[in-house]
Amino acid sequence: MLRFMPVGDSMTIGSAGEHTWRYRMWQHLRETYGGPFALVGPRETLYDKATDEPTSYEYAADCDPSFPRAHLAGWGEGWLHMAPLIGEAVRSCRADVLLVSLGLIDLGFYTNAEQTAQNARAFVSAARAANPKVRTVVLPVIPNVRAESDAEFAVQVSRFNELLAKAVADLDEPRSPLLLASPPPSYDINLDTYDGTHPNASGEHKIAEAFADAMYQAWGVGEPYAAD
Repeated sequence: MLRFMPVGDSMTIGSAGEHTWRYRMWQHLRETYGGPFALVGPRETLYDKATDEPTSYEYAADCDPSFPRAHLAGWGEGWLHMAPLIGEAVRSCRADVLLVSLGLIDLGFYTNAEQTAQNARAFVSAARAANPKVRTVVLPVIPNVRAESDAEFAVQVSRFNELLAKAVADLDEPRSPLLLASPPPSYDINLDTYDGTHPNASGEHKIAEAFADAMYQAWGVGEPYAAD
């Protein structure tokens, strides 16, 4: 069984009432992956905006009840927070493939591009220490609405994405492949988010598509993504 762990920030954990891109990915793999698989992780909840806590189990009403909600994602958490957690998460959940979307919150509140890239490298090292054969797909930071009005933040996002690409190239190895997904080419924060940052239904599909197509093209996992 191939065990996928979604890792991310608020765009990955999602909030109460949403499907999340994790659900879209699960649907895609269920339809296209030719063998047994699971979504794994030490957490299951969504973020509850009413209580400002990650305590909700209220996924969208039409979510399939058999959806495995497991993940390692947190509202307001980034590479800085996940690097110390990923080793134990990989070990305890026996993760084979990490689907990682991190960096926006780091650059917005915690670390500059260079520091964030160092935390990304530390994350990869810790994941491999837990599973020397772990495969990882990393999504570059998608600039959000802040990047439109804050020029320095936009520069930091661009710089980090350059450093992330370099880190992936430096650290990729046959035993533990490291793959940089392509940002969704048609992603539009005015159409694919509900607030300029967090994905709506179309944004969820496009993020899932970025991961799915990267795995198909590089590793032959599943098939090209097709949104419902």
